[in-house]
Amino acid sequence: MADSMSAQEKLALIRENLQEVLREDIIEDVIVKQNRPLKIYWGTATTGRPHCGYFVPMVKLAHFLRAGCTVKLLLADIHGFLDNLKAPIELVKFRAEYYKMTITSLLKSLNVPIDRLSIVLGSSYQLSAEYTMDLFRLSSVVTEHDSKKAGAEVVKQVANPTLSGLIYPLMQTLDEQYLDVDVQFGGVDQRKIFALASESLPKLNYKERAHLMNPMVPGLAGGKMSASDPDSKIDLLDPPEIVEKKLKKAPCAPKEVDGNGIISFIEYVLFSVDGLKNGRKGQFVVEQRKPEDGEPLVYDNITTLKEDYKADKLTPQLLKPAVIKGLKALLKPIQEEYDASPEWQEVTNKAYPPPEVKKKEKKVKDRGTRFPGAKGGVEAKPDGHIEAKPDGHIEGQLKDQVNLGTGAEAAMNGLNVTSEIGI
Repeated sequence: MADSMSAQEKLALIRENLQEVLREDIIEDVIVKQNRPLKIYWGTATTGRPHCGYFVPMVKLAHFLRAGCTVKLLLADIHGFLDNLKAPIELVKFRAEYYKMTITSLLKSLNVPIDRLSIVLGSSYQLSAEYTMDLFRLSSVVTEHDSKKAGAEVVKQVANPTLSGLIYPLMQTLDEQYLDVDVQFGGVDQRKIFALASESLPKLNYKERAHLMNPMVPGLAGGKMSASDPDSKIDLLDPPEIVEKKLKKAPCAPKEVDGNGIISFIEYVLFSVDGLKNGRKGQFVVEQRKPEDGEPLVYDNITTLKEDYKADKLTPQLLKPAVIKGLKALLKPIQEEYDASPEWQEVTNKAYPPPEVKKKEKKVKDRGTRFPGAKGGVEAKPDGHIEAKPDGHIEGQLKDQVNLGTGAEAAMNGLNVTSEIGI
């Protein structure tokens, strides 16, 4: 397909649905003047389980490949460890394997041609002496303030941060050089790291790269869709009943479009994936609740859908079932491949071991010594030495040791409690 495309058609496909492009002139120089494939990399830290938000960058990777680009997919295992231990060191290897299997399956489900795509493990080159020396060199020209600022939207922010959070942006900067690419692609939340890379690499006598940014898909409850927040996202391997439960639970206020996670998911995932898989402009179909209500609503652009939603022609009661149906169809081939792969299932258990269930220790109640059977107290005998009667009095051979009488006055006297208080 790329061979039949003009340079301008390639550029248009590369830019499609992006939020921002930095140094577009670098991209144009490679495609138009040098007339060679553009080399792009996209990286992901191997931390929490990949979720449905991953469809967004995967669609763009498909666009890049169709435009004749060479694409490298970086599984940043060391980055996952550096980001406030999101990936414990003993689980890093297994999580990288899990990501590779999951993302490969996702790409196949989208019919993405992967002959010009390679998957690279960060630790395969980031532990070399040359890379380490460059990391030292870079740390000598980047201030603590600039590195902290660059990672503010990417690295987990805590009250007492470790130095690893400052190393994270520096390594992402160096990855552009060591992966030998023209462009780094990522979410718009990466912008500050991209800016740091543009400013810093020339200081090491390395060339500046271009940067492509896609919009961030809001979570189901608004805000950022995060792998560490189970209520904000749907995992690629979530079973159908969980998918339905999460979408039904997700806020979707009538007539409100801004901050609506359901509509954002339609815009950035369902529309894009439908267009990619069917080789045409994306469509989204909403079935009516009853046949007598008319024909299904068919949308081929998000603008009309949003207008109908604002006008209450398209309601949450109509919208959610359509999203549930569309997402289940997307996830089905991925989950079928997982169910048929014992190897993938084994890696999953190693990468994300189930939490240990701690047994609750049974606490022994301290009832004191004044109850039948207590050590050091009055012992209850099976032959009936002590027996409590319904009116409260005690009978038996040891009754004098425990009997306080049946009235309040007798009980007080038995306990030797005075009715007067002295100072």
